[in-house]
Amino acid sequence: MDAITAKRLVFTMLDTDGDGVVSKDEYAARADRVARATGRADDDPLVIAARAAGERAWAAMDANGDGGVTFEEYAAWAGAEAFDTVCEPVLGGLFDLADTDEDGALNLQEFTVLRTALGNPVSSIEEAFAALDGDGDGRVGRDDYLASVRAHVSGESSPMGEALYSMDKADELAPLKER
Repeated sequence: MDAITAKRLVFTMLDTDGDGVVSKDEYAARADRVARATGRADDDPLVIAARAAGERAWAAMDANGDGGVTFEEYAAWAGAEAFDTVCEPVLGGLFDLADTDEDGALNLQEFTVLRTALGNPVSSIEEAFAALDGDGDGRVGRDDYLASVRAHVSGESSPMGEALYSMDKADELAPLKER
């Protein structure tokens, strides 16, 4: 999958109301959805850290400060450098929220909670997990997860990205309504 297609599929997931613009509220809601899905309280240090990382990411994404990010703005911004400097802490924080047993890895249930809360179609989650669980131990480590997401947004080969965001699943990436 080329980088523009990969970015378009991620943007579609971020644009939860489908209006063609990712708002600050839509972006910030990701941490809230994962926190709710994992039963974490608002004052949990991991929730606070995930929200703070999201706020820093939003400030970088919304470079013109108008409160919304169009696909064109997102496509120009997203990529390896943005991932390394801005997105990795956000996605790492969301991973940490889902890692309820705090062992540094997600089992299938934790991975499913995370990816469902982020808006991925349930039909692709087991395939994505299997693509990341290369040794078949039933766990996906944080570094492998982040590397796979980075590869996807950079337009590189990412078996997890292909499973979660494949073109045949694009119709399932309908906007995630507020839960």
